[in-house]
Amino acid sequence: MIDFYSEDHEAYRESVQSFVRREVEPHYLRWEQERLVPRETWAAAGAQGILGLGVPAAYGGSAVDDYRYRMVVAQELAAVGATSLAVGLSVHDDVVTPYLAALGTPYQQERWLPGIAAGTRIGAIAMTEPGAGSDLQGVRTRARRVEGGWLLDGQKTFITNGIHADVVIVVARTDPDAGSRGLSLLVVEAGQDGFDRGRKLDKVGLAAQDTAELSFDAVLVPDEHVLGRPGTAFASLMEGLPRERLALGVGALAASRAALSWTATYVFERTVFGSRVGDLQNTRFALAEMETELDVAESYVRDCVMALNAGTLTPVRAAKLKWFTTELQVRVTGRCLQLFGGYGYMNEYPIARAFRDSRVQTVYGGTTEVMKEIIGRDIAARHARLGSGADQGLGA
Repeated sequence: MIDFYSEDHEAYRESVQSFVRREVEPHYLRWEQERLVPRETWAAAGAQGILGLGVPAAYGGSAVDDYRYRMVVAQELAAVGATSLAVGLSVHDDVVTPYLAALGTPYQQERWLPGIAAGTRIGAIAMTEPGAGSDLQGVRTRARRVEGGWLLDGQKTFITNGIHADVVIVVARTDPDAGSRGLSLLVVEAGQDGFDRGRKLDKVGLAAQDTAELSFDAVLVPDEHVLGRPGTAFASLMEGLPRERLALGVGALAASRAALSWTATYVFERTVFGSRVGDLQNTRFALAEMETELDVAESYVRDCVMALNAGTLTPVRAAKLKWFTTELQVRVTGRCLQLFGGYGYMNEYPIARAFRDSRVQTVYGGTTEVMKEIIGRDIAARHARLGSGADQGLGA
């Protein structure tokens, strides 16, 4: 697909590169050491047009629904190893923003989208709980009906952007007897009584990425802050998951490409036993295998991106993309670190951070095992239908 990116995409890439050189690259190591990206960087991203791509122009966004622009952002942040920032921006722009844009009332969009697009209000989505991850049926955070709204109680954990978040979409059970139809999306704002942030979680990787525990103790959520109709959260989340998983796959591919690029440069500069490391057959074979795998994966990623643009990306295809690209990322970064030798284990080298950052990719957004179960169920359902048709044919 030679013309996957247009001149407009490449012009946008130059703008993103300018932002990265000016606002990210000189500061990123300090952010990793301080374990937080400053809010000022979000505002700078908004001013540069990095955020709010899908937000209507009336609310300060770019009104662009072409996901290739988001791919450009992922690639340019990956090129400098800024994974922590890339993950935070992705949750904000690939998860929170689409829900607000698709489900929000005019009042809600006017209230939240301008700040979301500008980067002056940071978004988060609170699904995961201490006892409920991929299985939303296990959500225990509850909201009970009161006059004019809902009283929200519960705990959430592993929440990306949790420390900085100004707007939090909370998945809560509003009808304890309705199963999946008893879940609703409630929007909580920073500063509301009863809304507290716990500790910033200490993770294996993504050191600068803001991940926190959140608690809700009788938080009053007015009716006008319910996103979509009460009881429809499960359906809304299922509709949004393909984009979220596509975003993870796009980020995985971009990070893997960056790791391979750093490694190829390194091995053809480093010498061992009197020759360049890159001139050894084992090294060349490793580079050839990784580049080929990434080229093949990119073809599928691009296909899925165009399907998302057309509104035809299915949950099953997104699951295939998510598990394959994230597992590939783990393999590639591990092999690249090996080719760096001892220097690959030093934090001053981006490959070391990329190695640590890659590991969570196969866990969040749905584990590899959950992705395979989704795909397996689809295969089983197809064969059940085929079996039924065959039986009918034999009976005739």
